[in-house]
Amino acid sequence: MNWFPRFKMAFKGAAAGWKGKGFDFVNWAGRTFWGIDNSKLASNETIFSVISRLANTLSSLPLKLYKDYDIVMNNTADVLINSPNSNMSGYEWINKIEVSRNETGNGYAIIMRDIRMQVEALWPLDSAYVTPFINTDDNELWYEVRGGSTYYIHNMNMFHVKHITGTSRWEGISPLDVLKNTLEYDKAVQEFSLTEMQKKESFMLSWETNVDTDKRKEIIEDFRRFYRENGGILFQEPGVTINQMEKKYFASDTLSSEKVTRVRVANVFNVPVSFLNDSDGVNLSSNEQMMIQFTQMGLTPIVRQYEHEFNRKLLTPADRKAGFYFKFNLGGLLRGDTAARTQFYQVMLRGGGMEPDEVRRLEDLPPKGGAAAQLWVSGDLYPIDMDPKDRKVTSKGGEG
Repeated sequence: MNWFPRFKMAFKGAAAGWKGKGFDFVNWAGRTFWGIDNSKLASNETIFSVISRLANTLSSLPLKLYKDYDIVMNNTADVLINSPNSNMSGYEWINKIEVSRNETGNGYAIIMRDIRMQVEALWPLDSAYVTPFINTDDNELWYEVRGGSTYYIHNMNMFHVKHITGTSRWEGISPLDVLKNTLEYDKAVQEFSLTEMQKKESFMLSWETNVDTDKRKEIIEDFRRFYRENGGILFQEPGVTINQMEKKYFASDTLSSEKVTRVRVANVFNVPVSFLNDSDGVNLSSNEQMMIQFTQMGLTPIVRQYEHEFNRKLLTPADRKAGFYFKFNLGGLLRGDTAARTQFYQVMLRGGGMEPDEVRRLEDLPPKGGAAAQLWVSGDLYPIDMDPKDRKVTSKGGEG
Protein backbone atom coordinates (compact mmCIF):
# COMPACT_ATOMS: atom_id res chain seq x y z
CA MET A 1 0.00 0.00 0.00
CA ASN A 2 1.54 3.32 -1.03
CA TRP A 3 1.80 6.43 1.13
CA PHE A 4 -1.30 8.46 0.26
CA PRO A 5 -3.97 5.69 0.37
CA ARG A 6 -2.54 4.40 3.61
CA PHE A 7 -2.68 7.83 5.20
CA LYS A 8 -6.12 8.46 3.79
CA MET A 9 -7.41 5.27 5.39
CA ALA A 10 -5.69 6.02 8.68
CA PHE A 11 -6.99 9.57 8.78
CA LYS A 12 -10.56 8.48 8.14
CA GLY A 13 -10.29 5.83 10.81
CA ALA A 14 -8.94 8.34 13.28
CA ALA A 15 -11.59 10.94 12.46
CA ALA A 16 -14.55 8.60 12.58
CA GLY A 17 -16.06 10.16 15.68
CA TRP A 18 -14.96 13.78 15.25
CA LYS A 19 -18.14 15.17 13.57
CA GLY A 20 -17.28 16.99 10.40
CA LYS A 21 -14.86 19.81 11.07
CA GLY A 22 -14.11 18.65 14.59
CA PHE A 23 -10.41 18.07 13.96
CA ASP A 24 -9.15 20.73 16.36
CA PHE A 25 -7.65 19.18 19.50
CA VAL A 26 -6.89 22.49 21.23
CA ASN A 27 -9.80 22.58 23.68
CA TRP A 28 -10.00 18.81 23.99
CA ALA A 29 -6.36 18.42 24.96
CA GLY A 30 -6.25 21.48 27.15
CA ARG A 31 -9.31 20.67 29.22
CA THR A 32 -9.45 16.92 29.29
CA PHE A 33 -5.94 15.56 29.03
CA TRP A 34 -3.57 18.02 30.62
CA GLY A 35 -3.60 17.53 34.33
CA ILE A 36 -0.72 15.15 34.93
CA ASP A 37 -0.27 13.97 38.49
CA ASN A 38 3.07 15.49 39.38
CA SER A 39 3.12 14.22 42.96
CA LYS A 40 6.42 12.37 42.59
CA LEU A 41 8.01 15.19 40.62
CA ALA A 42 6.90 17.75 43.17
CA SER A 43 7.93 15.81 46.27
CA ASN A 44 11.25 14.19 45.31
CA GLU A 45 14.20 16.45 44.51
CA THR A 46 16.26 13.70 42.86
CA ILE A 47 13.50 12.68 40.45
CA PHE A 48 12.74 16.32 39.64
CA SER A 49 16.43 16.95 38.97
CA VAL A 50 17.07 14.04 36.61
CA ILE A 51 13.85 14.51 34.61
CA SER A 52 14.30 18.25 34.24
CA ARG A 53 17.93 17.83 33.16
CA LEU A 54 17.08 15.21 30.54
CA ALA A 55 14.14 17.23 29.20
CA ASN A 56 16.03 20.53 29.18
CA THR A 57 19.10 19.01 27.52
CA LEU A 58 17.11 17.31 24.77
CA SER A 59 14.90 20.31 24.02
CA SER A 60 17.98 22.58 23.89
CA LEU A 61 19.70 20.54 21.17
CA PRO A 62 19.68 22.10 17.66
CA LEU A 63 17.19 20.21 15.46
CA LYS A 64 17.41 20.58 11.67
CA LEU A 65 16.00 19.03 8.50
CA TYR A 66 18.76 17.86 6.20
CA LYS A 67 18.98 16.78 2.59
CA ASP A 68 22.22 14.94 1.89
CA TYR A 69 24.07 16.84 4.65
CA ASP A 70 22.68 20.26 3.62
CA ILE A 71 20.27 22.09 5.93
CA VAL A 72 16.88 22.77 4.32
CA MET A 73 13.57 24.17 5.53
CA ASN A 74 10.04 23.23 4.45
CA ASN A 75 6.58 23.44 6.01
CA THR A 76 6.98 20.22 8.04
CA ALA A 77 10.31 21.36 9.47
CA ASP A 78 8.88 24.78 10.31
CA VAL A 79 6.00 23.18 12.24
CA LEU A 80 8.25 20.83 14.18
CA ILE A 81 11.10 23.25 14.92
CA ASN A 82 9.30 26.57 15.37
CA SER A 83 5.58 26.15 16.00
CA PRO A 84 4.21 22.64 16.66
CA ASN A 85 0.84 24.16 17.61
CA SER A 86 -0.72 27.51 18.35
CA ASN A 87 0.28 27.41 22.04
CA MET A 88 3.84 26.07 22.05
CA SER A 89 7.30 26.60 20.67
CA GLY A 90 9.40 23.70 19.45
CA TYR A 91 11.45 23.80 22.67
CA GLU A 92 8.37 23.56 24.90
CA TRP A 93 6.80 20.80 22.80
CA ILE A 94 9.87 18.53 23.01
CA ASN A 95 10.27 19.40 26.70
CA LYS A 96 6.70 18.32 27.49
CA ILE A 97 7.03 15.08 25.51
CA GLU A 98 10.32 14.19 27.22
CA VAL A 99 8.98 14.96 30.71
CA SER A 100 5.99 12.69 30.04
CA ARG A 101 8.27 9.94 28.68
CA ASN A 102 10.44 9.99 31.79
CA GLU A 103 7.55 10.29 34.24
CA THR A 104 5.12 7.76 32.82
CA GLY A 105 7.31 5.78 30.41
CA ASN A 106 5.51 7.19 27.32
CA GLY A 107 5.30 10.51 25.51
CA TYR A 108 2.46 10.98 23.02
CA ALA A 109 1.50 13.67 20.52
CA ILE A 110 -1.22 13.52 17.90
CA ILE A 111 -0.18 14.54 14.38
CA MET A 112 -2.76 16.84 12.75
CA ARG A 113 -2.69 17.01 8.92
CA ASP A 114 -4.26 19.29 6.36
CA ILE A 115 -6.25 18.20 3.30
CA ARG A 116 -3.00 17.52 1.43
CA MET A 117 -1.88 15.21 4.25
CA GLN A 118 0.90 17.62 5.21
CA VAL A 119 1.76 18.07 8.90
CA GLU A 120 -0.26 20.97 10.28
CA ALA A 121 0.16 20.70 14.07
CA LEU A 122 1.50 18.45 16.82
CA TRP A 123 -0.49 18.24 20.07
CA PRO A 124 0.89 16.43 23.15
CA LEU A 125 -1.48 14.09 25.00
CA ASP A 126 -1.53 12.87 28.57
CA SER A 127 -0.27 9.29 28.44
CA ALA A 128 -2.76 8.24 31.14
CA TYR A 129 -5.54 8.41 28.55
CA VAL A 130 -3.75 6.65 25.66
CA THR A 131 -3.56 2.89 25.13
CA PRO A 132 -1.76 1.29 22.14
CA PHE A 133 -3.14 -1.96 20.70
CA ILE A 134 -2.86 -4.15 17.61
CA ASN A 135 -6.04 -4.12 15.52
CA THR A 136 -6.93 -7.69 14.54
CA ASP A 137 -8.64 -6.49 11.33
CA ASP A 138 -5.51 -5.06 9.70
CA ASN A 139 -2.82 -6.25 12.17
CA GLU A 140 -1.56 -2.67 12.54
CA LEU A 141 -0.82 -0.56 15.60
CA TRP A 142 -3.59 1.83 16.70
CA TYR A 143 -4.04 4.03 19.75
CA GLU A 144 -7.18 4.28 21.84
CA VAL A 145 -7.58 7.79 23.28
CA ARG A 146 -10.17 8.24 26.03
CA GLY A 147 -11.54 11.59 27.09
CA GLY A 148 -15.28 12.18 27.24
CA SER A 149 -15.50 10.07 24.09
CA THR A 150 -13.20 7.37 22.76
CA TYR A 151 -11.09 7.97 19.65
CA TYR A 152 -8.89 5.62 17.64
CA ILE A 153 -5.72 6.97 16.04
CA HIS A 154 -3.59 5.09 13.52
CA ASN A 155 0.09 4.81 14.50
CA MET A 156 1.19 7.02 11.57
CA ASN A 157 -0.84 9.86 13.09
CA MET A 158 0.50 9.37 16.63
CA PHE A 159 3.98 10.46 17.69
CA HIS A 160 5.15 8.04 20.39
CA VAL A 161 8.46 7.89 22.27
CA LYS A 162 8.93 5.54 25.20
CA HIS A 163 11.25 3.77 27.60
CA ILE A 164 12.10 0.12 27.06
CA THR A 165 9.36 -2.37 26.17
CA GLY A 166 9.09 -6.14 26.04
CA THR A 167 8.22 -8.19 22.97
CA SER A 168 4.57 -8.47 24.00
CA ARG A 169 3.85 -4.82 24.83
CA TRP A 170 3.82 -1.48 23.03
CA GLU A 171 3.83 0.77 26.08
CA GLY A 172 7.07 1.87 27.69
CA ILE A 173 7.87 0.91 31.28
CA SER A 174 7.64 3.83 33.68
CA PRO A 175 10.96 4.57 35.44
CA LEU A 176 9.00 5.73 38.49
CA ASP A 177 7.34 2.31 38.73
CA VAL A 178 10.77 0.70 38.69
CA LEU A 179 11.87 3.10 41.44
CA LYS A 180 8.73 2.62 43.54
CA ASN A 181 10.43 0.89 46.49
CA THR A 182 13.39 3.28 46.38
CA LEU A 183 11.13 6.33 46.45
CA GLU A 184 9.00 4.95 49.27
CA TYR A 185 12.10 4.16 51.34
CA ASP A 186 13.57 7.60 50.69
CA LYS A 187 10.29 9.26 51.63
CA ALA A 188 10.03 7.23 54.84
CA VAL A 189 13.56 8.18 55.90
CA GLN A 190 12.88 11.85 55.20
CA GLU A 191 9.60 11.83 57.13
CA PHE A 192 11.17 10.04 60.09
CA SER A 193 14.12 12.44 60.14
CA LEU A 194 11.83 15.46 59.89
CA THR A 195 9.63 14.15 62.71
CA GLU A 196 12.62 13.58 64.98
CA MET A 197 14.03 17.02 64.22
CA GLN A 198 10.72 18.72 65.01
CA LYS A 199 10.38 17.03 68.41
CA LYS A 200 10.81 19.26 71.44
CA GLU A 201 13.47 18.59 74.03
CA SER A 202 12.36 15.77 76.37
CA PHE A 203 13.56 15.02 79.86
CA MET A 204 13.05 12.34 82.48
CA LEU A 205 12.66 13.64 86.06
CA SER A 206 13.12 11.35 89.03
CA TRP A 207 13.24 12.17 92.72
CA GLU A 208 14.22 10.05 95.66
CA THR A 209 11.02 10.38 97.71
CA ASN A 210 7.42 9.72 96.86
CA VAL A 211 5.30 12.80 96.22
CA ASP A 212 1.58 13.20 95.86
CA THR A 213 -0.17 14.32 92.68
CA ASP A 214 -0.35 18.02 93.54
CA LYS A 215 3.31 18.12 94.51
CA ARG A 216 4.27 16.31 91.29
CA LYS A 217 2.41 18.86 89.18
CA GLU A 218 4.08 21.69 91.10
CA ILE A 219 7.54 20.23 90.50
CA ILE A 220 6.90 19.73 86.76
CA GLU A 221 5.54 23.25 86.33
CA ASP A 222 8.49 24.70 88.22
CA PHE A 223 10.83 22.70 85.96
CA ARG A 224 9.15 24.06 82.82
CA ARG A 225 9.27 27.65 84.07
CA PHE A 226 12.94 27.43 85.03
CA TYR A 227 13.87 25.85 81.66
CA ARG A 228 11.93 28.52 79.76
CA GLU A 229 13.25 31.52 81.70
CA ASN A 230 16.89 30.42 81.66
CA GLY A 231 17.27 29.62 77.97
CA GLY A 232 17.37 25.86 78.39
CA ILE A 233 19.84 25.82 81.27
CA LEU A 234 18.94 23.45 84.10
CA PHE A 235 20.35 22.99 87.60
CA GLN A 236 20.07 19.59 89.17
CA GLU A 237 19.02 19.93 92.81
CA PRO A 238 19.84 17.42 95.53
CA GLY A 239 17.43 14.52 95.49
CA VAL A 240 16.36 15.21 91.87
CA THR A 241 17.78 13.46 88.80
CA ILE A 242 17.37 14.94 85.30
CA ASN A 243 18.04 12.72 82.28
CA GLN A 244 17.62 14.08 78.73
CA MET A 245 15.82 11.73 76.34
CA GLU A 246 18.03 11.42 73.25
CA LYS A 247 16.60 12.06 69.79
CA LYS A 248 16.97 9.29 67.23
CA TYR A 249 17.90 11.55 64.32
CA PHE A 250 21.32 11.05 62.78
CA ALA A 251 22.40 13.20 59.82
CA SER A 252 24.57 10.36 58.52
CA ASP A 253 21.50 8.14 58.07
CA THR A 254 19.82 10.73 55.87
CA LEU A 255 22.97 11.27 53.81
CA SER A 256 23.41 7.53 53.27
CA SER A 257 19.79 7.17 52.19
CA GLU A 258 20.10 10.07 49.75
CA LYS A 259 23.27 8.59 48.27
CA VAL A 260 21.57 5.22 47.68
CA THR A 261 18.60 6.99 46.09
CA ARG A 262 20.83 9.01 43.73
CA VAL A 263 22.71 5.92 42.59
CA ARG A 264 19.52 3.97 41.89
CA VAL A 265 17.86 6.88 40.09
CA ALA A 266 20.96 7.38 37.95
CA ASN A 267 20.98 3.67 37.04
CA VAL A 268 17.31 3.65 36.03
CA PHE A 269 17.52 6.84 33.96
CA ASN A 270 20.89 5.80 32.52
CA VAL A 271 22.78 8.97 33.43
CA PRO A 272 26.10 9.43 35.28
CA VAL A 273 25.57 9.76 39.02
CA SER A 274 27.65 12.95 38.85
CA PHE A 275 24.69 14.54 37.04
CA LEU A 276 22.82 14.29 40.34
CA ASN A 277 25.58 16.16 42.18
CA ASP A 278 27.19 13.02 43.59
CA SER A 279 30.95 13.08 43.06
CA ASP A 280 31.86 10.03 45.17
CA GLY A 281 33.73 7.47 43.12
CA VAL A 282 33.73 9.65 40.02
CA ASN A 283 37.12 9.55 38.30
CA LEU A 284 36.72 11.66 35.18
CA SER A 285 39.71 13.80 34.23
CA SER A 286 37.67 16.47 32.51
CA ASN A 287 34.20 17.75 31.84
CA GLU A 288 34.61 16.55 28.26
CA GLN A 289 34.84 12.92 29.35
CA MET A 290 31.76 13.25 31.54
CA MET A 291 29.77 14.74 28.65
CA ILE A 292 30.97 11.98 26.31
CA GLN A 293 29.84 9.34 28.81
CA PHE A 294 26.44 10.99 29.21
CA THR A 295 25.98 11.53 25.47
CA GLN A 296 27.01 8.04 24.38
CA MET A 297 25.29 6.01 27.09
CA GLY A 298 22.22 8.10 27.91
CA LEU A 299 21.36 10.75 25.37
CA THR A 300 22.17 9.13 22.02
CA PRO A 301 19.54 6.34 22.33
CA ILE A 302 16.92 8.95 23.25
CA VAL A 303 17.88 11.19 20.33
CA ARG A 304 17.81 8.31 17.86
CA GLN A 305 14.31 7.33 18.98
CA TYR A 306 13.03 10.87 18.38
CA GLU A 307 14.77 11.08 15.00
CA HIS A 308 13.27 7.79 13.83
CA GLU A 309 9.78 8.93 14.83
CA PHE A 310 10.27 12.26 13.03
CA ASN A 311 11.58 10.61 9.86
CA ARG A 312 9.00 7.84 9.74
CA LYS A 313 5.86 9.81 10.57
CA LEU A 314 6.55 13.39 9.48
CA LEU A 315 8.32 12.66 6.19
CA THR A 316 6.88 10.75 3.23
CA PRO A 317 8.71 7.79 1.64
CA ALA A 318 9.41 10.08 -1.33
CA ASP A 319 11.05 12.60 1.02
CA ARG A 320 13.23 9.94 2.60
CA LYS A 321 14.27 8.52 -0.78
CA ALA A 322 15.18 12.03 -1.88
CA GLY A 323 17.61 12.25 1.04
CA PHE A 324 15.58 14.21 3.62
CA TYR A 325 16.03 13.43 7.33
CA PHE A 326 15.71 15.14 10.71
CA LYS A 327 18.74 15.20 12.96
CA PHE A 328 19.68 16.59 16.38
CA ASN A 329 23.15 18.11 16.60
CA LEU A 330 25.06 16.55 19.51
CA GLY A 331 28.33 18.23 18.58
CA GLY A 332 27.91 20.98 21.16
CA LEU A 333 27.95 18.42 23.98
CA LEU A 334 31.11 16.77 22.70
CA ARG A 335 33.26 19.78 21.87
CA GLY A 336 34.93 19.87 25.28
CA ASP A 337 36.89 22.81 26.61
CA THR A 338 38.83 25.40 24.58
CA ALA A 339 42.08 23.40 24.53
CA ALA A 340 40.35 20.20 23.38
CA ARG A 341 38.41 22.01 20.64
CA THR A 342 41.53 23.82 19.42
CA GLN A 343 43.47 20.58 19.10
CA PHE A 344 40.58 18.84 17.32
CA TYR A 345 40.06 21.67 14.84
CA GLN A 346 43.76 21.89 14.11
CA VAL A 347 44.02 18.20 13.28
CA MET A 348 40.87 18.27 11.13
CA LEU A 349 41.93 21.39 9.23
CA ARG A 350 45.49 20.27 8.53
CA GLY A 351 44.38 16.78 7.56
CA GLY A 352 41.70 17.93 5.10
CA GLY A 353 38.82 16.72 7.25
CA MET A 354 37.05 20.05 7.73
CA GLU A 355 36.78 23.38 5.94
CA PRO A 356 37.64 26.58 7.87
CA ASP A 357 34.04 27.71 7.37
CA GLU A 358 32.76 24.51 9.01
CA VAL A 359 34.87 25.30 12.06
CA ARG A 360 33.48 28.84 12.12
CA ARG A 361 29.90 27.53 12.02
CA LEU A 362 30.58 25.20 14.95
CA GLU A 363 31.86 28.19 16.91
CA ASP A 364 28.81 30.29 15.94
CA LEU A 365 30.86 32.54 13.64
CA PRO A 366 29.69 33.61 10.17
CA PRO A 367 31.31 31.78 7.20
CA LYS A 368 33.79 33.73 5.06
CA GLY A 369 33.47 31.84 1.79
CA GLY A 370 36.16 31.73 -0.85
CA ALA A 371 39.27 29.91 0.32
CA ALA A 372 37.62 29.35 3.72
CA ALA A 373 35.11 27.06 1.99
CA GLN A 374 37.86 24.76 0.67
CA LEU A 375 39.55 21.72 2.17
CA TRP A 376 43.26 22.13 2.89
CA VAL A 377 46.11 19.78 3.73
CA SER A 378 49.32 20.66 5.50
CA GLY A 379 52.24 21.26 3.30
CA ASP A 380 51.87 24.04 4.56
CA LEU A 381 48.84 24.49 3.60
CA TYR A 382 47.52 23.74 0.10
CA PRO A 383 44.05 23.08 -1.35
CA ILE A 384 43.37 19.38 -1.11
CA ASP A 385 42.62 19.12 -4.84
CA MET A 386 45.94 20.76 -5.92
CA ASP A 387 48.34 18.57 -7.91
CA PRO A 388 51.22 17.60 -5.58
CA LYS A 389 53.63 18.58 -8.40
CA ASP A 390 52.50 22.20 -8.01
CA ARG A 391 53.36 22.31 -4.32
CA LYS A 392 56.56 24.27 -3.73
CA VAL A 393 58.30 21.82 -1.43
CA THR A 394 62.04 20.96 -1.56
CA SER A 395 63.50 17.51 -1.02
CA LYS A 396 64.53 18.58 2.49
CA GLY A 397 60.94 19.28 3.40
CA GLY A 398 61.20 23.10 3.41
CA GLU A 399 59.33 25.47 1.15
CA GLY A 400 60.96 26.48 -2.14
